[in-house]
Amino acid sequence: MKQKIRIKVSYLLLGLLSLSGESLCAEQTLTLNADECARMAVENSRTIANRQIAKRQAELDVKIADISRLPNVQGMASGMYMVPDMEMMGMKVEMRGAYMAGLQITQPIYAGGKITAGRRLARIGRDVAEEQLRMERMDVMADALKSYWTYVAVLDKVKLTKSYTAMIDTILGQTAVAVEVGMATENDLLRISAKRSEIAYQMKKAESGAELCRLALCNAIGADFETRILPSDTMPEYRHNDHFTTDISARPELALLRHKVEASRQQVKMTLGDFLPTVGLSLGYNWYGNIKMKGYADVGNGMMIPYTTKMQDNSGMAMLAVQIPIFHWGEGAKKVRRARLEVERSQLELEENSELLELQARQAALNLEDGLTLIKTAETALYQAMDNLRVMQERYDAGMSNLTDLLDAQNQWQQAHSDMIEASTQYQIYRVEWLRAIGKL
Repeated sequence: MKQKIRIKVSYLLLGLLSLSGESLCAEQTLTLNADECARMAVENSRTIANRQIAKRQAELDVKIADISRLPNVQGMASGMYMVPDMEMMGMKVEMRGAYMAGLQITQPIYAGGKITAGRRLARIGRDVAEEQLRMERMDVMADALKSYWTYVAVLDKVKLTKSYTAMIDTILGQTAVAVEVGMATENDLLRISAKRSEIAYQMKKAESGAELCRLALCNAIGADFETRILPSDTMPEYRHNDHFTTDISARPELALLRHKVEASRQQVKMTLGDFLPTVGLSLGYNWYGNIKMKGYADVGNGMMIPYTTKMQDNSGMAMLAVQIPIFHWGEGAKKVRRARLEVERSQLELEENSELLELQARQAALNLEDGLTLIKTAETALYQAMDNLRVMQERYDAGMSNLTDLLDAQNQWQQAHSDMIEASTQYQIYRVEWLRAIGKL
């Protein structure tokens, strides 16, 4: 009985080990920088995949439009077996195994300019698909980069809070020893303990925020939600004399608006082509045979001799067709006028949105300059807080300063570090938005 129990326990341990092994295998750790996050986001985006399909469809539309100007070749073949024989003008027509075949080539010569306009519209559609893909790629990269730098900032705040905790723990230990020897009061120990609890609360909030940011980053780059991500980037050094351009010529939205204007112009030509003459040339060749005709021929003196004729021949055909619209009660003129009004509307939309895009670029550049100013201010405050903390720590150790001054100096040091992290992160986000605003992301 004991042996059976041991065997069951062994199987249970093996099962638990296998489950823990599966959970360890399921957890993955990725060490990524900002560029790698952006690349993964692009590779795993379903929206971008959909845009890529649309681009391939547009490329096929161009090829289809180019084919429309080529000759159209059609072939035809038919066979017939008919019983009983037909009577026609005193003769029997036998069509048992008769056949007919033909080949026809049709070449459009002039279609009112619609073929050329259609080919240009197809190329505009392809360019539009490319710009939409580029715009979607920039949006996906921008979301991933913002999530990445936010995650870096939160992790930095977790590290900062740990350093702050270690600093408070050191004072807490020193004060506990001082209380035992009568060099500090219980009130001092309680104040430090309260500060320690406050920092522990901040740590919990920072860790929760880091977990939420990790999940958001996993979602942005298409990674499993159980994936641990270790950022390899740190906040870079900043140059305060950078010049930020506001040139929007590379914006995909601007290109899309220009394509819309050009497409509306081609639509005018397409509409006009509906009311212009069309010319087409057709060439054909037909074969038919195995048609038998039986009858009687009068050879004179009332004598009728039976005969059989087998029909088998071929023929060619050439036809030039011209179609000229004559009168449509002014429908053509009204449709063309309406299409031209659409061109004007598209042009006004281009001008209006160009101003808005330029405004976005200018605002993004200003935000970036403000971000540098905030970093410079935060740097100055951090250096002052670090120097103040050093002085207060030395004075406190020498007994020349009280606990309140030291705690205040530590709190200022922690706040200055936190402000520096926030300013650096905000600058990175502003930089992503600026690159997006000028179409260079």
